[in-house]
Formats: sequence, C-alpha cells, structure tokens
Amino acid sequence: MKPLLPTSTAGSLPKPAWLAEPETLWSPWKLEGNELVSGKQDALRISLQEQQQAGVDIVSDGEQTRQHFVTTFIEHLSGVDFENRKTVTIRNRYEASVPTVVGPVSRQKPVFVEDAKFLRQQTNKPIKWALPGPMTMIDTLYDAHYQSREKLAWEFAKILNQEAKELEAAGVDIIQFDEPAFNVFFDDVNDWGIACLERAIEGLQCETAVHICYGYGIKANTDWKKTLGTEWRQYEAVFPKLQKSNIDIISLECHNSHVPVELLELIRGKKVMVGAIDVANNHIETPEEVAQTLRHALQYVDADKLYPCTNCGMAPLPRDVARGKLHALQAGTEIVRKELAKNDC
Repeated sequence: MKPLLPTSTAGSLPKPAWLAEPETLWSPWKLEGNELVSGKQDALRISLQEQQQAGVDIVSDGEQTRQHFVTTFIEHLSGVDFENRKTVTIRNRYEASVPTVVGPVSRQKPVFVEDAKFLRQQTNKPIKWALPGPMTMIDTLYDAHYQSREKLAWEFAKILNQEAKELEAAGVDIIQFDEPAFNVFFDDVNDWGIACLERAIEGLQCETAVHICYGYGIKANTDWKKTLGTEWRQYEAVFPKLQKSNIDIISLECHNSHVPVELLELIRGKKVMVGAIDVANNHIETPEEVAQTLRHALQYVDADKLYPCTNCGMAPLPRDVARGKLHALQAGTEIVRKELAKNDC
C-alpha cells in the first residue's frame, strides 16, 4: 500500500565515481566485462539504499545500469548503426552526434528486464521503471530508412510495448515513459504522439506514467529556459489531450520553474507526479520550500492523486547534493501529509 502523497524520483540519480565520470551525461564506463556487470549491480544497490534511507516511497534503479536514458535502450535494437553517426539538433536546442537508423528497427531480446528483476529482488517497495518515449527516441536519431518521424515513432511504440509487458511481468509497479519532446513538438504530439504513447502502453495492467519536463540541468537546457519568458505555458498545448488519454500518471516540472500552477487544472482527474525538487542547481531545498510547492499543486490536484517527485533526473548533480534533495523531498512531503491529516480531523 502506498502512503498518501507517495514520493519518487523522475529517473536518474548520480553514479558512483568508480563506475562513471561524475556529473556527466553519456559518461563512458570505467569498468569492463564482468567487473562492469557487477559494478552496475553494486551501483544499483547503493542507489536503492540511498532512496530508502531518504524515505522515498516508490523506488527506482536510479538508471545506474545505463549511460543515457534514451540511447542505452536504442543501442540494443537492430536497424540502428552506432558507427554511422550524424549530427542533429535535439529538441530544437542543442547539437549532438547520434546513431543512424539504417533499416527496420526491432527488439531481438529484452533490454532492461534482467535489471528490473534484480531491483525487484532487493526491495519490497513499489518500483518504477523509466523507458524513453517514442517521440523522444526519434528525436535522438538520424533516420536514413523510414524518412518519416511518425512511421519510426510507431515502430518504436511497438518495441516499447514488448519491453513494457516484460517489465510488468518482472514485478515493475509503474512504467514511466520519458517524453521531454512533448514540450517542443506540440502539433506532432496532438496529431500522433499521444496515440503512439497509448500504443506503447497497450495491454498493460500496471500503472503507466509519462514524464514531460524541461530537461536535465545542463547548460543547453538552462540557456533555453532563459528564452521562455516569465511564464512557461508549453504544457497547455498537450495537457487537454493527455487528460483524455489512457495514461494513468502525468509527471511534470513545477518547483522553481515558471509553469503557472493553474495549468494543472487541465489534467484534473489524472494522477500527477509534481516536480518539487529543482534539478538545475545545487541548492538543496528546505522542507518548507518543497511543502509550499505541494500546497500550490493541491489547489488543482486531489491529495489522493498527487505524487511528489523531482523535476527531472539528477544524474548531472554531485551525489551529496542529490542525496540532500531526496531527504528534502521526503521531509517536505511529510509536512504536508501532517497538514492534510490535521484538516481531516
């Protein structure tokens, strides 16, 4: 049973320095072969322990076994050539060297299922597993085969559905699809992006979530945020259709952002993972700062549907900062739980 206001993280947590370069995305592994396999499992255990020590209610692997939230999944698929790389602009924001789709994409074997089974063995708490969403996947590739964003997205949706069903069978309680691209390509999201996401969750009995944020706390993202003005209304373009979708939970960025909190009214009735921790700086929030964000959200989200969370992944942060932020999330949530209990008396 989950408590009222169950806490979780949006995804990644920092890796130990002996496994990968700290505070770096796409950091190469420092171990090889069997040492890498056992090192990843050790890192997963540590990440889980830190979440549990902080009191996090819905735990995850902290993405310890993957270099990147999108490309690690893609590199296990056929039809994608990682040697033949092209430079593309990701989410209309920054350039990156990415692999090329050279033929029909398919999944030959499970990607994260063994890791999920390992996590399930380590804890009795509810676990959440993150997968990249179809639209964010196509935005992280150069397509030389399908030459259609929509066609490739539908193929990825089928593949993701295969993986998600096996993750559910492995004991995952919530499967989250990361779709930061939903904050950029609004017409595509409404025309076919949400439909693709629904194809990815087809037949699942576990809870499903879509995580839509403004990105990691890296310079390309923080610079982009400075161009968005005093009100960030991107969610307004996609929330109405998401509210009518089959997705159970919508995960969004809230704390320290310029997202008008009243936009949450557009997804009234959905469960909402409210980002109450800023991942774009090293300031560790006070419990009261977290509590205030949650109080604002409770004006538009019923208490039994509010899941306190982080704005995004924390992989680029120092480990002690991420650890402190986890404790702040839980402490701030506890303040609001007590307030709600008192009001019910």
